[in-house]
Amino acid sequence: MDKNAFERLEKKYKSFSPKPTKAAMNVTPGRGGAMAQGAMSKHGTPKNALKTIKRLLAYLSEQRILLICALVCAIIHTLASLASSYMLRPIMNTFLYYDPLDADLSARLGGLMLGIAAMAVVYTVSILSMWGQQRLMLTVSQQSLKKMRSDLYNKLQTLPIRYFDTHSTGDIMSRFSNDVDAVGEMLNTTLIQIISGAITIIGTIALMLYTNWILGMITIIMTPLLTYASKAIIKSGRAAYVEQQKSLGMLNGFAEETISGQRVVKVFNHEKTVSEEFDYLNKRLCRAQIKAQFCSGIMGPVTHQLCNISYGITACVGAILVVTRGFDIGGLTISVNYTRSFNRPINEISMQMNTVFSALAGAERVFEILAEEPEKPDKITTPMDKITGHVVLDKVSFGYTPEVTVLHDISLYAKPGQKIAFVGSTGAGKTTVTNLLSRFYDIKEGSITIDGVPIEQIDRAFLRKNIAMVLQDTHLFTGTVMENIRYGRPDATDEEVIAAAKVASAHSFIINLQNGYDTLLENDGANLSQGQRQLLNIARAAISHAPILILDEATSSVDTRTERHIEEGMDALMENRTTLVIAHRLSTVRKSNAIMVLEQGRIVERGTHEELVKLGGRYADLYHEIAELE
Repeated sequence: MDKNAFERLEKKYKSFSPKPTKAAMNVTPGRGGAMAQGAMSKHGTPKNALKTIKRLLAYLSEQRILLICALVCAIIHTLASLASSYMLRPIMNTFLYYDPLDADLSARLGGLMLGIAAMAVVYTVSILSMWGQQRLMLTVSQQSLKKMRSDLYNKLQTLPIRYFDTHSTGDIMSRFSNDVDAVGEMLNTTLIQIISGAITIIGTIALMLYTNWILGMITIIMTPLLTYASKAIIKSGRAAYVEQQKSLGMLNGFAEETISGQRVVKVFNHEKTVSEEFDYLNKRLCRAQIKAQFCSGIMGPVTHQLCNISYGITACVGAILVVTRGFDIGGLTISVNYTRSFNRPINEISMQMNTVFSALAGAERVFEILAEEPEKPDKITTPMDKITGHVVLDKVSFGYTPEVTVLHDISLYAKPGQKIAFVGSTGAGKTTVTNLLSRFYDIKEGSITIDGVPIEQIDRAFLRKNIAMVLQDTHLFTGTVMENIRYGRPDATDEEVIAAAKVASAHSFIINLQNGYDTLLENDGANLSQGQRQLLNIARAAISHAPILILDEATSSVDTRTERHIEEGMDALMENRTTLVIAHRLSTVRKSNAIMVLEQGRIVERGTHEELVKLGGRYADLYHEIAELE
């Protein structure tokens, strides 16, 4: 890679951040409106650790009985470990000495074996309690994570479309995977290790001071040095891990977009360019991983050697006390043993702090979604038995943000069975009209009525049940072809599903699939062409009995010949339905009862196809431009 290319890439990725920018948050929703941000989860220090900890404890408290049992097991395990070590003192002082003239050797051996047996019992209790704490804590953590995932998913079902328009799918998914997994890792092992370690430290200090206060103070004085060294490595490691995650996110994102866009890369001969860019990102990730893994790997050896220094000092001073002050050998043995026991939990806790920070940051991101305002409930609703589809928009003005108005003084009506088409330039506000009609967004000025009832007084669920929609962006769920079409009306019979597929001109290709209507679709229907996927979406709308039909570029993904077949079925589909059509192909709107031409959020022309062509305005210009292209 030459110097200029390297400098260009350095400049390009210097300010990369996976967080949404203010500009991205103000983007107008619609096709291509959702911001594109990295899918990786960037963990650093949580903004409000205390608040996050309280919310995590609330999840754990739902399993409080098991949690208390796990804590009791942790306490028993720690106390048993400390007790078993202390039992060495009387055993060594009483039984472990050599006296060839001792006539009661067998009694001493019996006492020694009894002491060893007592230690074995205590160790057994320690092992069993450790097994119990791990088993119980795993149950507590997994039950808490199950509840957290359920709350997160259920919360997403209550959020307004505005949230999904201003947050990338990758970022939302990372909260289900990376962030929840980070919380799980902490709850599974780290939390109980920290609690057990804290109990071990307190118990060890007490027993060391009780055994010999001089040796105990030596170990305590060495603790700040261990803590400072661990803190310095943690600080350096945290920054290194953040950079590693950032670099990993950039590399994965770049690889994903270039692999999925191979046709574009090849047709414009950008193979060399993308290879150079990947090489740069790969080297950047390599540097970040070397630093992060070094910080992670060096912590253990550094703290271990500091522990050995403390261990050595304790052993030397203890030996001097044995010689000069008659300190017992058993006391020296357990003192040096406790020195290791004291330093081990400090080492383990310091090693776990990155996991704790990562988990708290991840939990905070999960709780951000849980704290989002759900779609506001309807304050006043007018009972309606059914909707016939008489739609009226009266002087409607709307903007996704207060600063930008997308629709200006829009007025129109559609009677049941009529077909109203919207045409205009990209960004003119066509999709916004359908967003308002579906109550994905609520209007601020003007009014929308359906069958004479203000739309804000119609129950959202009832309203959307009476609207069928086919979007330009197709989406199929994992399941059979039959199940995907039946998504439009779950109680539909197999015969009704087949009839809907015939209306959408999908039946002919479905029966040629390997298993026909029982063919399993995965990965958003990856084993179908784009056009076939769109036909299934149209069939899904066809099977619905909804009196209002919205077609947002519904035939943009099919060829002209297939489009003509669909139009034949559409006539039956749109019969007795109020249909709103958004299309760039003017051939799909010719039969409309009325055509609305939108430009910059205003209706500049309205009328039938023949009237607008004769008018010679904006619609006529669009019609002639497309006619020349065809």
